[in-house]
Amino acid sequence: MQRWSRFFLGLVGIGVLLGSPIAKAQSPLPADAPSALKQFDTDYSKRSIDLSTLKAGGPPKDGIPSIDNPSFVRVNEASDWIHPDEPVIALQHKGVARAYPLQILTHHEIVNDKIAGTPVAVTFCPLCYSALVFKRTLDGEAVEFGVSGLLRNSDLVMYDRKSETLWQQFTGNAIVGTRTGATLEQLPSQIISFKQFAETYPGGRVLSRDTGYNRPYGRNPYAGYDDVDKRPFAFDGPVDDRLPPMEKVVAVSVGDAHKAYPHSTTEEKRVIHDSVAGRPLVVFHAPGAVSALDAAEIAESKEVGSTGVFDRRVEGKTLTFSYVGDGHFRDQETGSTWTVTGTAVDGPLEGAQLEQVQYGNYFAFAWFAFRPGTALYGGAS
Repeated sequence: MQRWSRFFLGLVGIGVLLGSPIAKAQSPLPADAPSALKQFDTDYSKRSIDLSTLKAGGPPKDGIPSIDNPSFVRVNEASDWIHPDEPVIALQHKGVARAYPLQILTHHEIVNDKIAGTPVAVTFCPLCYSALVFKRTLDGEAVEFGVSGLLRNSDLVMYDRKSETLWQQFTGNAIVGTRTGATLEQLPSQIISFKQFAETYPGGRVLSRDTGYNRPYGRNPYAGYDDVDKRPFAFDGPVDDRLPPMEKVVAVSVGDAHKAYPHSTTEEKRVIHDSVAGRPLVVFHAPGAVSALDAAEIAESKEVGSTGVFDRRVEGKTLTFSYVGDGHFRDQETGSTWTVTGTAVDGPLEGAQLEQVQYGNYFAFAWFAFRPGTALYGGAS
């Protein structure tokens, strides 16, 4: 815990240097609320949660600065400073592909971007390993999101800079303030290795280290956190005893139906065929990506692999897959070869793209905290 204390105290210092504003709230702050809420000028009478469940994570409002004017470089330029196995958030939207390296996101947690004309917030909570991308248009206006400095169930709480409403990163829900009850629309994304991104999207762009901030990009401020035997930080909620709290899961959502697949199982099987809410799915787990939260130098971290979840219906066929090595998969019906991004790279279906299903990779404690009714693959519901 000394490492954590030093890290968060350092971020508090950063926040002071940034001069984080403290504004007067629009309604009195309830007695059970953390004092850190005084930093937000919003309507506290509107909320969907118990304010006592919010915890001060250490840094103040904007103590972890979002990236609001991102710049991008070509894949070959990024290869000068990012290792092929390092994880990136891959986002492909309307034919435009971008990679957001976790070596940068661990220090900023939010990137306010615009891709193919769509304003988006690319977010990553290291404490939950949750990478989520949201449209950031509210009432027809693009708004910026910042890091509040608050946590709930160890998860990043964001705030929008228009109404200063607080938003839960894990769910995209507005939980305290003027916009309470609203939900951000999520866009599909993946955590894959930089090499896998480069091979799938050679013309894609990579978030630049030229962020306007001096941070030790490439170093992991949460060294040793990705350990199945550890306890989650700032989490005192109930623990689902079906899995160790810090085991990762591939968690799938189809409408209101949720199912979690333990990483230990997906890594062993490489391919899982299943159905959620009547939708035939395939879960891929390929080698290639390392953890962003293991070794002090991300490039030296343990391999955790890359995952993808897709609807396995293509051109009227429901495909059956097997792992054929070297990060590739083959379908039984046509003999086409596929990557973990759901792209056919060889065979009769070359160029086809499987439809990605809403999913993510998370620490189990976080997923079960926010989706307690989730079914578990290979276990009891």
